[in-house]
Amino acid sequence: MNKKTGSLISRRQFARRAAVVSAAATLTPAETILASSPSPAAPQNSQNPPPQLSPQAQIEAESRYHQILSLYGDRLDDSQKANIKRMCSDLQATVERIRKFNLQNGNSSALYLKPLVEHQKKTSPAVPPKSPS
Repeated sequence: MNKKTGSLISRRQFARRAAVVSAAATLTPAETILASSPSPAAPQNSQNPPPQLSPQAQIEAESRYHQILSLYGDRLDDSQKANIKRMCSDLQATVERIRKFNLQNGNSSALYLKPLVEHQKKTSPAVPPKSPS
């Protein structure tokens, strides 16, 4: 085979390197990988205060939280449960803002896709049809 440049590697060399890297990754203890990654949940808790919700909204957020716990509670630890509870209350505040927006059945979406083909058809000058002779 012709080599174009010396920087390219062959398929065999790539396969060997990929096999070595994947073997090394399986031998690395999981504790070292998990210990090096920072937890993103800790800084978020101190930054955002919990939103003020109406009693009905609090009940809905709690029911959403308990639904998630009934589905996945055995897989979650205490910090994850606290994070989910915070996320449910944040989500409920957003849901309440969306519900306040007034919509009617006839309202169309604000953004829609208009194909470029139709746009070109409307902007191009009309060509008169040929008369049969």
